[in-house]
Order: sequence, then structure tokens, then C-alpha cells
Amino acid sequence: MDRRTSLFSAHRRTLMVFQEPKLRRQETKPQQISGFQALRQARAPVAGLEPATEWSLQISGRTRKPLCYRRPPSVCGGEVRDVVGGDIEAKIYIRTSRSDSTSYHFTFEFSPGPRPTTQRSAYTGAIRGFPYDLRQQKRLSMIKQRFEITMNFRKSITKQACMFLTLFTLVAGDVYLHNPRGSNNRLDERSRNRANANSLFDSQNNDRGGYNVGSLFYYQGSELPIEWTNQHSCHNQNNHCELVLQYMCHDNVRDGTTTQTIPTNRAQCEGYDCSTDRRYRMHEDYNYYMHCSMRSRNKGLFTADQQMRNRNTARSTRQNPKGTRRGYECPEERDYYPYWHPTPWVDIAVLTNNVRRCHYYQEESENVKPRWACMFPAAVMERAKGKILLPITKEECEKYELPKSVSLEGMGGSRKPEWRQFPSHNVPPPECRETEWTRDNHLGNTIGGHPPMFNWTIPKHIQHENCVIRIRYNISTSDYAPWDTDSSHSADPRNLGAGSKINLAEKFGFPNEENAKARGFIVKNNPVVKLFDGVDLDLRMAINTAQFGRVFQDRSHTFAVRPVPEDLEIEAGAAIRNLNVRGKRGNIVQVYPAVEYDFVPNVLEMTVGDFVHTQWTGSNTNPNNNDGQGLAGSDRNNIVLLKSQVYSEGDGQTNYAGGKFGHFGVNHPMDAANSTFLGLSKEDAITLAYSDPGQFRGEVSELDDAGTYFNLPPRKVTQQGTYHYMSTRNNNFSNRDQKGQVIVSINQHVMAAIGWLGGNVTLGDGLARLTVNEGTFDDLKKVRLEKWSTTEGEKAMKAADRYLDEGDGYASDFFLVTPEDLVEADQQGKTFTFEMQVSDSDDVEVYHATHDLAVWSRADADIGGGMARVQAQRGGIFVARSHSKVAMIVGVTIACVVVVALIIGGSIFYFRRNPSKWQAVKTTCSKAELSMHSKV
Repeated sequence: MDRRTSLFSAHRRTLMVFQEPKLRRQETKPQQISGFQALRQARAPVAGLEPATEWSLQISGRTRKPLCYRRPPSVCGGEVRDVVGGDIEAKIYIRTSRSDSTSYHFTFEFSPGPRPTTQRSAYTGAIRGFPYDLRQQKRLSMIKQRFEITMNFRKSITKQACMFLTLFTLVAGDVYLHNPRGSNNRLDERSRNRANANSLFDSQNNDRGGYNVGSLFYYQGSELPIEWTNQHSCHNQNNHCELVLQYMCHDNVRDGTTTQTIPTNRAQCEGYDCSTDRRYRMHEDYNYYMHCSMRSRNKGLFTADQQMRNRNTARSTRQNPKGTRRGYECPEERDYYPYWHPTPWVDIAVLTNNVRRCHYYQEESENVKPRWACMFPAAVMERAKGKILLPITKEECEKYELPKSVSLEGMGGSRKPEWRQFPSHNVPPPECRETEWTRDNHLGNTIGGHPPMFNWTIPKHIQHENCVIRIRYNISTSDYAPWDTDSSHSADPRNLGAGSKINLAEKFGFPNEENAKARGFIVKNNPVVKLFDGVDLDLRMAINTAQFGRVFQDRSHTFAVRPVPEDLEIEAGAAIRNLNVRGKRGNIVQVYPAVEYDFVPNVLEMTVGDFVHTQWTGSNTNPNNNDGQGLAGSDRNNIVLLKSQVYSEGDGQTNYAGGKFGHFGVNHPMDAANSTFLGLSKEDAITLAYSDPGQFRGEVSELDDAGTYFNLPPRKVTQQGTYHYMSTRNNNFSNRDQKGQVIVSINQHVMAAIGWLGGNVTLGDGLARLTVNEGTFDDLKKVRLEKWSTTEGEKAMKAADRYLDEGDGYASDFFLVTPEDLVEADQQGKTFTFEMQVSDSDDVEVYHATHDLAVWSRADADIGGGMARVQAQRGGIFVARSHSKVAMIVGVTIACVVVVALIIGGSIFYFRRNPSKWQAVKTTCSKAELSMHSKV
């Protein structure tokens, strides 16, 4: 059992307001509520309060009628629930009318002792505009209205008190999926704010985030760009950041039809089975949550100074100590990764600031490693609900026995649980690499101007109609080492006010721990620090230890994964690319923290012979006053090619291989008779322009009758070129831009993001391969490998007025590797391996040039088996040339002729000088001839 803090821990930001704070009106989806119910808790830290002190609370409202009079508005009082570490935890009761948006002034009076006395500390504030949109009921006299406040009472130098309110429900955070579309717990809602933040999962995101709908389908083996924005930084020094991408598929995974949270009381579900009640949204199922709520939490985890007493199940964590339920999600599993208990989630990728932990993540992933759990049969678990707490270790499980209060009458079986193994998902480990750089306090783009994105090639083993993707975004503080901080550093539960036991002395330069604590350097809620020793000036830190390190989350709407149609003839090396639409109707303020319309990917690179699957969806229930064209509240999209360039722009040096079609600088479409989009048919062009078939005739000038969903099945791209296109409905110049670009090349290419952990990128069926060993790169690099034919290579050299004269012919294609500076110049001895197919000629040499083809140089290569292998530090252009042996053969032949000529010439010269010798040779030959004749 890993007793460390694991990856995830929580952090939450707050909005501080002075004196008369106001709560904004929240538009919520109607829900049925009856009876007198309490509001969310209000916490009031009071300076100098001792943990053992009893306090009482009185609340009065500035109204003419007594409190809790029959008609709202009315404050019905409150009660002190707990006093822990200087914090007063209270509940406040309020009644309001259905349509109330006025401002109420209340007085909060805290008195020492169990009952109010004259020794009161009174603080006043206003709360304006309660959420009011609730379902009207006959005889409904009391309605539950929810808000949350934190009151920090502290005496100033002049002995006057100030009140601070923290409005958690209005705080932005966060992480949002844009493709596939993330729900953020939203479901086809008209309001700006989601109706129920607890319906499916704990996002900790802004209530305005998310998309109403988002269901699409994708083909096995196709490339799906997963795109998101995260508010806080990644890949810089401001925090430790991890992003975990996962998916799950199951028959009962669904979007549902209501925003109400799925019940845990099976009697409230159809057929007494909540897992199959199609009204409710569900990802994890009923049994999964039941095990979570009846399983012991990992008590080896760091909980800071959070109140965890008597909160012993996996529902309670440092981030969620009270175990608030969101759908059937298990809070402990949400907060920690890799999780030690079986889960239905399959890992796609882990993106992290610290890639040195990648081996750990991959080895511990449930993709490859089985899990164990202490289990009873489902029927026993249901009967024992609320009465048992199952251990999480083998030793404790084998000792455990059902308490006597749980009867097995009528079902039999053992009273002891089983320590059961759950097999791994039996799929490859997740990809693990560095995160892309993003800045703090900004739901924006990475370097290069595009949102963070992970291109997921959908595995061919997935085939299901009900799947979902989730992204978890963890930010952790570097004030202490989270991986080395466990429960031994948590605060004493009997004295939470003293804070946690983390020693910050060495970290912040104090001589010892006592000195650090005396100056307020303690990991606890809202510590007061003294920056200057001996100066009586304090600064209160805005720290909530439940959020000092925090996980945000978003999940997609459901989607399907289907096999590629049999009639789709995909050649070897060809790919299916998904082209989708993100965003929703409205201007940038109205849609935030979602985004306005755009195509995903905005720049799509393809090769002739690839297939493009064009698909999008939308909603008819956006707020009616959101800006946009056509029918109010509706999402619509289409694709038409832009008109050609009108005026000259820039230096005119851009080279568009295969031609340029359309131009970003214009906003009119091209006449369809003059061009084609990607080489598609006229019928497909009409389909893309009018989102047809979605409606037979009707009003389509602004696509009102076209329908929200569109699908053009995969089409083969047959024409090279660079295509610029737009949506006529949404491309509103000076308001919003919805344009995209498709670059189609005749050259095969492939790209991969490779970082410190290393990796490889392979082109085609072994045409070329680039391999990077672990530790070669210091940072994440997007490596691209492209093949040119020898004709294309010759054209490029001719255009650059450069030539390669070595050798007698080409022994390979040209291969382009980018970027050029793959290995930093100061990294001596570090190289990557580049392999490429070469001909079987006897003498082959590999040559390398920079991208501008300025200088060719011979590269040391190991050649054999039809492959050439080069150890290189720089990208650029690689090609092999053959050197035939004709010259050597000719040279040897000439040498032999010369030798023969010298022998003959020398003999003639010798015998002319010595005639007697020649006569002797003739006589000897004559005698030999006579002898031979006589023997014959």
C-alpha cells in the first residue's frame, strides 16, 4: 500500500469582499424542493477564540415582521455547529420568495456560552439576489435557497471589526474540455449557470462552464484531437501541474434526461435499479459508489488541518472532508492518482511537469497492473450498507468479519470478505510526457497561439456506443514536498488550530521549527505571518489547506466508437482525421469560460489519400439573448471555401505546394464553380455548405432549419493544396471569426511530441524511423518526419540553387526532419537515431543538409539489411546516394592491358639484342614439336 499523498491534492481560490457583500443572482434549472432545510455552512474564524470555547449565534433581519413569519423574506435563525481551531462553524436558515431579488440586511451575533448573552459581537452585512428559479408547487410555503459565506472576524488596531465574505460559488477555476465537448455537469440547459454542480462529478469549475450537448461518434484508429483550457499554469515554476486523460465505456454510461443527481436510495429509481434508470446521468455505477462509501479511506494520506474525525470512508478526503456526493463518483479516487482500488477508468495519457515520475505512472497504471479489493457479494453489501467499513489491505481484510448487527438470514454465505484480485485493463500503459506551457489566471492558448491539445489515436480494440472522456488537472504547491508528505505531517485532530506538522524552517530560512511557527510559517488555514521580526505588523495569508494543492475536472458528453466501414478502402499508411467544431453561441463574455465557435483542429494537415471525417453538434437551448446569427439560442455550422486573395499582402514569398485555395484575409465565399474543397464532389460541397441532409428544404439561409447535428462520413482527400474555409453563419467580421485551414500534401508525414522520456516517430510501413533515447531531450519537442520523392527533392534543390553531385544516383527518398535544433548545442554526446530505407546497391552513402539546402555533408552511417542508420544531433534533410564500381573495373582492366603490353614489348627488345637466344628458343620449340608428333 502506497501511504504517500499520491498525485492529487486540493486547492481552491476565493473572492474576498468587504463590508456589504452581495451574492449575484444565479439562474438555476427548476428542481423540486419541499420542507424547511438549512443553508450551506458559514464558517467564522474569530481572533483569540480557544478551541474549547462554546459560542452561540443569533441572527436578526432588518424587516418589519418577526423572523420566520409566514411570508418570505425572512431569516429564521441559525445555530453553531462546531468550534474547531478558532473557527465557528454555523448553519443559517433563510426563507425567500420565488422571484425575490432584493437585498437583505442581517446581523450575526456570536455570544460566548451555550445561550445568547449580552456579551455579543455583532457584525452586519447584506446578501442580495438569491437564486430563485424553483419549480412552483401548490401550498409550497418554504423553499430552500442556497448560498455559502465565510466570515472572518478580526479586531483591527482601532478595536473595530471588519467582515470578509468568501463566495465560493462565484469563483473561477479550472479546466474545461472543448473537444470533445465537456459538460461541466451541464445538460441541455437554458440558463447561463449550470443547474446542478453535483449531478455527475466534482468539477470545482465555474458554474458557467460547459456545453449543453456534445455526443458524436468516431472510428477506430482515427485521430481525435482532445482540446482543453486550464486556468492556472502548467510547465512553469508557479506550481506542480499534472493532467490525466482517461476514458471509460459501459452499456449504462449515459447523459440522462434530468439534471437531478442520481439517488442512492434504490426505491427512488425505476425497477429498484438506479444503474439502469435512464432518466439520471451516470458514469460510475451504483455498486462502485457503494463500495466507496463502505471502504476505509487511506489514512496514510496527508490531511493538513482538515477535520477528519469520524469521517473514515473513502468519501472523505482533504479536499472533500465532509464527503459531499457528486453522482456516483468516489471522492478519494477523484483526488488521487494512480488509485489503489479497481476503477472503470482507462488511462490515455499523463502530462506532467515532472517527467522523472513517468515510469512510476506507467508501471502503476491500471492499464497494466491489477488491483485488489476487500469484497462481499453485492447482496451482502446492500444489506450491510451504513454498518460496515471494509479495510484496504490484505492483512486487515483477512481479519475482518461482519458485525453482529448485519444478518445474513435468507442469503447464506460467509461472514468474512474475500481479498479479490481485479485484472488490469490489459491495454498498453498511458503515454507520459511533459505538459505544454500555459500561464496563470488565463484560460488561453499555449506558445504558438493554439489551445493545449493531445492527439489521441483511438485504439482499435475500443468498440462501444457509450463512452466518455475525463480530464483531471492537478496543481500542487511547492511550499512543501507533496510526495514526501504523509499522515505523519497532518495536524493533531485534538488541536487542529495548531496547524500541520510540516517543518517549513529550512525551506524558508529559519534557524529552527519553533522560530518558523512563531513567525506564522505553518501549513494551516489562513495563517498570520510576521515578515519583520520585532515589528508588530501581521499579514494574513489566503490559504485553505483543503485547496492548497487541488484537482479540477471536466468530462465529455457521451460518444461512440465504431469500426471502420468495410467499403472504406484505406491504403497502407493512410489515416482518418476528425474535423470537428468547438464553442457555442454568444460573444466572448457570454460564453466564457467556454469559447466561441472554431474548427478543431484549426489547422489540419493531411496527405493525399487520407480520409477526413467532418462532424459537429450543437444545442437549441443556449440563452436567447446570446449574440449570434439566425434562430435565437441555436448553434449551427457549415463549411464553404473562402474567396481568393484580393490584395497583395506580406512579402509574397510563401510557397503553397499544390496551390492556394481561398484566403484568410477575405470574408466572402468562393464561387463553387471555380474550385473544389479537398477534391470532394459537388454533392459533398453542397452538403457542407447547407448542413444537408438535416432538413428537406426549409429556411437555410442562416441554417435555422438545418438541425444541430451534422455528419459527413469519411471522404478521401484527392487534391493537393492549402485550403482556407469558413462558416458563413458564424464568421461575423469584428465580432467573431470561424475560419479554418486544411493543408494537403502529396508527401507522407507524421508528427509526435517527444520529451525527456524519449520516444519514436515512424513514417509509413518502416520507410523511416526516428528514435530518441531517454534523457536526450531536456524539453518537449514536436518532431515531424516527412518523405519527399526524389523528384520533389530535386525541385527543392533547384529552387534553392543547390545541388548534390556526390555519387551516381539516389539510393533512397529524401526525408525531412524538423525542428532542426533537436539536440541543444551544449549537450555533447547526446544524439538521436535516424533510420531510413535504402537500395541494395553495393556502395551507399548518406548525406545531410540543413533545411535551406545550403551545404551537403556526408553522414557516418551504418548500412545493412536495406536500412541506413545515422546518429545525429540536428534535424534537416537526409538522402542516400549510390556509388557504382565501374571506374574501379575500368582502372583494373587498363592496368592489366598495360602490364601485358610491357611484357610483350620487353620480350621483343630482349631478343633483338640477343639473336642467339631467340634461335635457341626456336630450336627448343622445334624439338618439342617433333617429340610430340612421334608420341602421337
